[in-house]
Amino acid sequence: MGTRFDMIGIFVNDLDQMVSFYRDVLGLEIDWDSKGPYAEFKHDGIRFSMYERAQLPGLLGQPPTYPSGLNGTFELAIDLSTSMDVDREFDRIVKAGARPVYAPRDEAMGHAILDDC
Repeated sequence: MGTRFDMIGIFVNDLDQMVSFYRDVLGLEIDWDSKGPYAEFKHDGIRFSMYERAQLPGLLGQPPTYPSGLNGTFELAIDLSTSMDVDREFDRIVKAGARPVYAPRDEAMGHAILDDC
């Protein structure tokens, strides 16, 4: 067996806001006391976490750099059954505060891309 990924972590500007969005809008479970720079969601298959960008220099031992403008470094996909489900979920998530990158369209991947909320 080759490499097996254990966790996906994203670095965020506002951990409280992002945890609230992923918990309250996307429905991910989390036990987090709102303290510390790290939050990990309960998720089947692979661990999913967030870490405050402001704390990264201490973690890394050097200041990181970040892309500016539209961040084209990664995406997260939500598994949905049909194109109609994609359209409905896209509308719901955008109404809840996500910033759309582009509207859903038919692609083999079957998902909609959203920017940070």
